[in-house]
Amino acid sequence: MARLFGTDGVRGLANREITVELALGLAQSAAVVLGKGRFADGRRASGRRPIAVIARDPRVSGEFIGAAVAAGLSSSGVDVYDAGVIPTPAAAFLVADFKADFGVMISASHNPAPDNGIKFFAAGGVKLPDEVEDRIEGALGEQKLAPTGLEVGRIRRFADAEDRYVVHLLSTLPNRLDGLHVVIDCAHGAAAGISPEVFTDAGAKVTVIGSDPDGYNINDGVGSTHLDVLSAAVLEHGADLGIAHDGDADRCLAVDHEGTIVDGDQIMAILALAMKQRGDLTDDTLVATVMSNLGLSIAMQEHGISVKQTAVGDRYVLESLTEHGLSLGGEQSGHVIMSKFATTGDGILTGLHIVAEMARTGKTLKELASVMTVFPQLMINVRDVDHHGLTGNTVIADAVAAAEAELGDTGRVLLRPSGTEPMVRVMVEAADEATAKRIAEQLAAVVKAELAL
Repeated sequence: MARLFGTDGVRGLANREITVELALGLAQSAAVVLGKGRFADGRRASGRRPIAVIARDPRVSGEFIGAAVAAGLSSSGVDVYDAGVIPTPAAAFLVADFKADFGVMISASHNPAPDNGIKFFAAGGVKLPDEVEDRIEGALGEQKLAPTGLEVGRIRRFADAEDRYVVHLLSTLPNRLDGLHVVIDCAHGAAAGISPEVFTDAGAKVTVIGSDPDGYNINDGVGSTHLDVLSAAVLEHGADLGIAHDGDADRCLAVDHEGTIVDGDQIMAILALAMKQRGDLTDDTLVATVMSNLGLSIAMQEHGISVKQTAVGDRYVLESLTEHGLSLGGEQSGHVIMSKFATTGDGILTGLHIVAEMARTGKTLKELASVMTVFPQLMINVRDVDHHGLTGNTVIADAVAAAEAELGDTGRVLLRPSGTEPMVRVMVEAADEATAKRIAEQLAAVVKAELAL
């Protein structure tokens, strides 16, 4: 049977895959696995009931899913503090700041409105390792806690949730943002109530788009997956830059004053250099995934910064940051983790620090981003293949070796099997687009011939 949890919680079509029954069951299971301070029968062991923070993005299904999660937790003896609509990184921060036992975020991130998801944070606001998620999934079929009387949990509104998060974000800034004009695209999502306020409080002039969530329009033609809208707005308003969030505001992408996209790799390069100059880049090391552009590694090497690579997924970036005690990491998609201030990707935090570096240096975003040259990158998804057969196939290995020999130091090759479907992703970077396209198509043909179902 397929694993219920994916790379970032449980996600699917609301009211089909993500049902009230599943939300209730996961909450009851989480109370067993993550709740502390009680014996197995639900009686209090530490003198208090366990505490959980729950939050959601503004998609309409979050209302009934959130109600089911709250019911499952409180009926299991957990006190629930409902923070309402706030970004995912805000929920993670509040779990730590409020010293809660765990947290639940209801969101499908950059997915369209009909989808939704449920993700859990352990104490301290950190994502759960696979083995703990497996324990929650395994507990779905087991007997639930059913306390009575004084042991039943309460559900309360987390009244100052936004204020706590805003104060935290502002406290991280090395300098103010005065004199800069920022267009912020909130994706009709969870950032709408916070991001414009924080940038304004920090001194920036702010123009806002995508800031009218109605429960149905999240990520609809706006946000980090539709940067053409932000580019047009920056040019129309003559702004210095634009910042784009996704639906739950855990990622940040940007455009410069000319409307040119600045991706997560370029953002990490900017922040890494700034942090190194301040002495805040631990061990002068950046953590990035295997999908980050070769240009990032080359640029960092030129400035005396090492790059550690991880598997794709911000959870793996965070694991590496934690294991090695490092301070900065992220993904090309704009999930950037500044571990001194956050336990997960935080789009608002990232955007603030980009603009802070512009204000400090007096440079445009285009000038700052020019620290790295982006190599042309082409991805081909080879479908309907035996992706499990990729490892150990000598014909494919020989084809990859030949491609790598041709590219030398001017490119790279990555073949990655899908974790959820019969597909292999073929990624090639090269000094020019024509070479990347030619080699990627050649390798895709070999994969298809060798692994076709």
